[in-house]
Amino acid sequence: MGYVEQNLMNGETIIHRSRLHWIVFLWPLIFLLIALLLFNAGGEAIPAAQFALLLAVLSAISRFMRYTTTEIGITNKRVIGKSGFIRRNSLEVLLDKVEGIQVDQGVLGRILNFGNIIVVGTGGTKNPFPKIIAPLELRKAAQEQISGNAAPRQGL
Repeated sequence: MGYVEQNLMNGETIIHRSRLHWIVFLWPLIFLLIALLLFNAGGEAIPAAQFALLLAVLSAISRFMRYTTTEIGITNKRVIGKSGFIRRNSLEVLLDKVEGIQVDQGVLGRILNFGNIIVVGTGGTKNPFPKIIAPLELRKAAQEQISGNAAPRQGL
């Protein structure tokens, strides 16, 4: 059971959930590729390969922790989000207090269907969630709930 389910109020149901995209593992993969190429070169490149491998492992651990501890959900009453394990950052905004949900997608984000979500609350508070899967679907689910035109969703 995730953070979103644990923090539901009475009568609250989950409409849409999202997680981080696999793209968060891009840098560890790049470091691993560099390490493999340097190991293959051999000789004087071995210390650099070991360093690149160390970067790959440390970066992968960090990204894995962020990947497994980040979630965001839209309920019939709120936008709920959480990231972090030891240092936790959480967001719980009532739908009537949401002024907007901004989606920032680059070219790669459009191709691979990920982007940054920024929930803007009343008073101008901005809560970012980077590299979220299907950000346009998340924004649409929130807008449908805010406007009261929510259609029943399948496959949660």
